Amino acid sequence: MASSGERIRRLLDELYADFDRELAERRDALRYRIDRGRVRFEAEVLARHRAARISLGAFLRQTRPMVVLTAPFIYMLILPFAFLDLCVALYQAVCFPVYGIARVRRRDYIAIDRQHLAYLNALQKLNCVYCGYCNGVIALVREVAARTEKYWCPIKHARAVKDLHPHHADFFDYGDAEGYAGGADRLRDTLRPPG
Repeated sequence: MASSGERIRRLLDELYADFDRELAERRDALRYRIDRGRVRFEAEVLARHRAARISLGAFLRQTRPMVVLTAPFIYMLILPFAFLDLCVALYQAVCFPVYGIARVRRRDYIAIDRQHLAYLNALQKLNCVYCGYCNGVIALVREVAARTEKYWCPIKHARAVKDLHPHHADFFDYGDAEGYAGGADRLRDTLRPPG
């Protein structure tokens, strides 16, 4: 009989496989491919994208004034996000080798690619770069924190918590003292770098 952690892991693996299949189907439907890391649209699609672009002036004219006034509050967060990114890089560089935890690769979490879409104007592209970076940093930080939690405290919470990281499926049940005592080191070994 499979443990609850194994069942959760299997369900997550199936979910990610379904997501990958759906993404491939959408890629085919939208007529693009990824060639050596770059997205390539078919010429006809690219021409339609360029025709759909709203000029910067028209975009700004249709933007509500209150939205414009909130822009500094959005953009001022770049400083704490960049600082967080730097701190997490230092944390990984110093602590992960000591703990024997494989480092999290930034490029697996931070995707900045939407600025290449021909149907976006310059401001929309800037916004997409900003959002891609900030959301990527959050995803990166979450994975670093998840690996740290798996190393130091791999115990499920007593109550339901929304949007748990995937490592949580491997954690020991709340109150399972024997499982934790007998398996924490085995679980830590799963974090080691390959090789």
